[in-house]
Amino acid sequence: MLLVTDRNLNVVGDPIYCWDTVDCTLRFNEVSSGVFTAPAYPWIRQQLAPGNRIVVIRDGKILMAGPWEKRMIERSDDGENSGIGKLTVDFADDLSLIVARNAYPNPAVTPESQAVDTWNYSGNVETVLQGLVNANAGPGAQAARRIPHLVMAGTTGAGTTVTGQLRLEQLGDAMRSIALAGGGVGFRTRQMDDVILFETYGPRNLTNQIRFAFGLGNLRYLAYEEIAPTTTSAITGGQGEGSDRYLIGRTDTALEAAWGRRETYVARPGNGPLPDLQQAGDEELARTAATARLQTSAFDTVDQRYGQHYDLGDRVAVEVGPSEQVSDLVRLVHLQAWATAGELVSAMVGGQAATTDPQWINQMREIDRRLSRVERVTTPTTP
Repeated sequence: MLLVTDRNLNVVGDPIYCWDTVDCTLRFNEVSSGVFTAPAYPWIRQQLAPGNRIVVIRDGKILMAGPWEKRMIERSDDGENSGIGKLTVDFADDLSLIVARNAYPNPAVTPESQAVDTWNYSGNVETVLQGLVNANAGPGAQAARRIPHLVMAGTTGAGTTVTGQLRLEQLGDAMRSIALAGGGVGFRTRQMDDVILFETYGPRNLTNQIRFAFGLGNLRYLAYEEIAPTTTSAITGGQGEGSDRYLIGRTDTALEAAWGRRETYVARPGNGPLPDLQQAGDEELARTAATARLQTSAFDTVDQRYGQHYDLGDRVAVEVGPSEQVSDLVRLVHLQAWATAGELVSAMVGGQAATTDPQWINQMREIDRRLSRVERVTTPTTP
């Protein structure tokens, strides 16, 4: 069932039972997205005011909820789009509203009143992530920046200590970086009754309960690739020249012993503290030092269903060969539903590299992130 709500989570019209297709892609530590098609009835179109949200309910529970982002009406004089026409609506989950923000150096004041360059953090990764979101989009933010009904769910005790600083960085990139540095914790939004929860959590280890294999009939595709690391030692440099330039090295000793030394230079503009430079080096090692990549297309069965037996971010087991099994996180869940043909749910299991984005997109993101840091170091002239 599909519902449309306003920004305050109030249902604005009748439930949409007459949809034709629903397609939702749920992503670990990324914005989830969806699209549905339905007859272009006026009573459905009238519900889609700017800022309104789409709520997808599956098995009596909210599968995904968030603002619609694009709608299209198609109509022809004959064929499948004849008559009232077809309505196509693209939407995202509520995490999209959070990652659309920047991390203010001082979230308590407006951009014009900023007097510091960075937002500094140090503490448990869950506490840092929830503090960051609360200060920039939650009830602790300025009134104009608050997302209605967004609340912090509280910490679960997962992850490790992180230390660093942010300079007006895009919130989604900053959150993924902090989560990775803090032990790979997860974060997400979920609508629960009349609130939107921002949750942080440690992935559950379900390798003894959830298993995908061709012999079990729940695995349709498998690619297991072993690759050499591109970095075993990261050299991180801060601002300055000559003897004033501070350089540190971070090394993955286990990988270096196995594969030999492979060096990468990581530029970190600004006069960041030592923990900030160390974290930048550790992030580079985590991104480039993977030695295996697992990519799967796993399907739901009666006794192993998404949302009932496993969730996004859980660690599960995959049989990659006779008597050979590996475990990794559920990175993506794809639900497709047809009004006349039921539903199909598939999952992608794998490490950081097991994503649908090609490598050049990841490289462009990294280039944009580094250029943005350079630009934000420069102090603007006083108007």
